[in-house]
Amino acid sequence: MLVVRDLALGPKRTTELIAALHPISSRTLVGRLRDMERDALIERRDLGGSPPHVEYALTERGRLLLPFLEALRKLGESLDCNECEDRKERLGEYCDACPRNHTEPQPQRKTPAPRRERDDSIVLL
Repeated sequence: MLVVRDLALGPKRTTELIAALHPISSRTLVGRLRDMERDALIERRDLGGSPPHVEYALTERGRLLLPFLEALRKLGESLDCNECEDRKERLGEYCDACPRNHTEPQPQRKTPAPRRERDDSIVLL
């Protein structure tokens, strides 16, 4: 879904996607891009050149996922999810597809609950 989010505003090169999806490895990303291309969610455009210039873009089928992605964003917001603000604090900007990039920031209604620390020592089988 993060690749769909990042391609929502237009085609991107592999290096742009890697930067936006940090810390994903290039190997993992390329595998996901191939899977999404096989499923007709994205298209790969080879624009030639040296070094090779390749872009990825959403297909019409891939664009069908955008309302679902927006619904998830709104749900996270209603549950006081802090991902957008965490990203802005960590990287200095919202993701390209975030509506917060295109409007004036609104004051928050209330302070989000603090995040619980993750305890990796507990394993459920």
